[in-house]
Amino acid sequence: MSAISPNYEAVRQATVSQAPCPHIVVPDFLAGPPLARAVSLLPEIRAGGSFPLGALKLHPELKAMMEEFAGPQLKEIVSEKFGLDVRSAPSMVTMRGQTRAKDGRIHRDSASKRVTILLYLNDPAKDWGHKGGCLRFLNGPDDVEDYASEIPPIGGTLVIFPNGPDTWHGHRPYVGPRYTVQLNYMAQDVRARRELQRHRFSAFFKRLPFIG
Repeated sequence: MSAISPNYEAVRQATVSQAPCPHIVVPDFLAGPPLARAVSLLPEIRAGGSFPLGALKLHPELKAMMEEFAGPQLKEIVSEKFGLDVRSAPSMVTMRGQTRAKDGRIHRDSASKRVTILLYLNDPAKDWGHKGGCLRFLNGPDDVEDYASEIPPIGGTLVIFPNGPDTWHGHRPYVGPRYTVQLNYMAQDVRARRELQRHRFSAFFKRLPFIG
């Protein structure tokens, strides 16, 4: 077990919001010393885009935490909270360290991803009052300002949502450091298997100089 201890009980106790789609927000999934330790161990990522964990040089403590995060404990909780059995679903984990001007456009995640889980790993003292980079669950696909819920990527906030026809989300433009771990519970069809294979394959080619 990792020495960086997330608050899984807070996820179990969290309320499932229904508007505009079912989702959970846990502001204190990582907080205090565990959050400070996790942030201190983050690999330096100087380029945009998502990186498979296999492409990153992770400190052993952070790697252990990620393995636990992708494991059965959280799957069990998600299955219970949403009435959606993902206990045997394959896990796919990526990390972002930089947000670009083109990121955050309105979208739904691919049908291959049954559940999306976002873990923000940012300095809790950073001010996100400018609204750029704050995740929004939207009322439709046309306007990022037409939102039902907004979540700043503060500290160790966790966001969970099953994918579906109403899971439109995005954020206002932001450029700069913004660490996000994305965990997906994947479907087990042909398209999902291909996406997992691409994910594993890409890890071999993303060990580039912009990763510290």
